[in-house]
Amino acid sequence: MLSLLLGSFLAYLIGSIPTAYIVGRLVKKIDIRDFGSGNVGATNVFRVVGKKWGIFVMVIDMMKGIAAVLIISQFFSSHFIESKQVAQLLYGVCAIMGHNWTVFLNFKGGKGVATTAGVIMSVFPLSFCCSFCVFVVVVFFTKYISLGSLIGTGIFPLFLWLFYREVEGYNIFLMFSIVLVVFIVVRHRSNIKRLLCCTETKIRFKK
Repeated sequence: MLSLLLGSFLAYLIGSIPTAYIVGRLVKKIDIRDFGSGNVGATNVFRVVGKKWGIFVMVIDMMKGIAAVLIISQFFSSHFIESKQVAQLLYGVCAIMGHNWTVFLNFKGGKGVATTAGVIMSVFPLSFCCSFCVFVVVVFFTKYISLGSLIGTGIFPLFLWLFYREVEGYNIFLMFSIVLVVFIVVRHRSNIKRLLCCTETKIRFKK
């Protein structure tokens, strides 16, 4: 039990690393929360600091989820959870919670899209690839990253059912997937309001 608690705490701390905030401070000497959407995430860095730094933050935030799943689960196994995938998901959720409610910024963090992507890519690669394709298509045609994130994550349980319904522990996997969807929706409440009012900011693609 102690190993499980310690692993969950470390996964949370990894997720809590405020990558966007750090990049804003180091690159432009600004508090990213005072600019753009005010969100501590890759999309806001993309708009405020620059494209390459936005991509950098996105990759690092994904790595936080991957590290929680693949590294923490290796060193902090528990007899209370026999399924390796369930343990990985638990640590992954802890990392997402750290990103969304980081202890380093008074428990106000990002929206968890990249970290969630890192988690599901590590545990359910086939379902992730399909969800990511949906995300890309939605963003390409609508220019709304938030809408792509909502739809791409929202359809993930369907792809989970398509590829993993015969795998032992599927019901637990489905429960975790629903939790991840709820996290994304809750963190995108302001985006949903702007989407409904047609005031959400679109992303611009350049050659």
